[in-house]
Amino acid sequence: MPVHRIGLVVHQGHTVALDAASRVHAWCDARGVPCTEIDVWSTDHRRGSGREEAHAAGDPDLVVTLGGDGTFLRGARIAVKTGASVLGVDLGKVGFLTEVPVGDVTAALDAVHADRAVVEERMTLTMRASRPPEVPEEMEAFLRYGRGPALPPPQVRQESTVGAGWGVALDVNALNDVVVEKLARDHQVSAGVYIAGRLLASYSADALVVATPTGSTAYSFAAGGPVLSPHMDAVVFTPIAPHMTFNRTVVAAPDEPVALRILPHSGRAAVSIDGQLRAVLDPGDWIGVFRAPQRVRLIRLHPTDFYGRLRDRFHLTDAPATATDGESAPWFLRPDAPPPPDLAGLRLSPPAAAR
Repeated sequence: MPVHRIGLVVHQGHTVALDAASRVHAWCDARGVPCTEIDVWSTDHRRGSGREEAHAAGDPDLVVTLGGDGTFLRGARIAVKTGASVLGVDLGKVGFLTEVPVGDVTAALDAVHADRAVVEERMTLTMRASRPPEVPEEMEAFLRYGRGPALPPPQVRQESTVGAGWGVALDVNALNDVVVEKLARDHQVSAGVYIAGRLLASYSADALVVATPTGSTAYSFAAGGPVLSPHMDAVVFTPIAPHMTFNRTVVAAPDEPVALRILPHSGRAAVSIDGQLRAVLDPGDWIGVFRAPQRVRLIRLHPTDFYGRLRDRFHLTDAPATATDGESAPWFLRPDAPPPPDLAGLRLSPPAAAR
């Protein structure tokens, strides 16, 4: 896809990111492509919704992020509102979302501009709520943990007027997860959890996570949840430190919504969307989380080797069995021959030499 306008999200705390930003600007200047930095870090301006920040940047068709997965998520929430693609340049340590080594940023832009890149779509989550979300003013500074201006609460979508009693529809697209967590150390969040409209159980826990398959390697994974292929659609519910015997993750179908209703005896709860505080819930409030019609468009320079990245990020080849048995022989992959008919429709990672 020829690039017409770039929005640039730069992690201002990394010198390497600032250097890479100058290379992106130089690439754009040489080709007459407008490039606007989308400032989501500074402390001297109000944050806007994803749609507002995309519009302020001229509605770019490509958002380039220079940082780790956190920076990528900041760019993705902007890009998804206008259908723009996202190219993540990797400066992080345990990233699953970013794609391009920082030294290859110019070559990556060339590939995108020449239509040699792969566009990979990922599922996102959206929400309804019992009332328009808000963050009490006295809580905002404490809950931001010194991260700079907070995002505003999600805006109410126009279709909220349709369907009495179904709550308000929120302008939300979560690529990783929606998290409901306790505000006070000594007071857990207590919530009834409903899947596909039926009560599953009532939980008292430190937090409750509703994640996408992409987000299964984030907070949900840290709490013991399963790893899901990011190429599938599903809704993943994981409780964090629940005070009950049933503490397992539930993987629901993509058309099965997960609703959380804060119980009368619960403390107040914070709602974070992709790691950003967006609302505070009181007892009696509820939110419903479900698959959104919008998907994030990720730019890949080659087919994603998700399981190779999983192996490398968590050093799985350092397991004791590796030292005993040596390197495993290739299986189900012959780069020197076409696959037989029964394997022709399968998604297979490229051989290491082709990555």
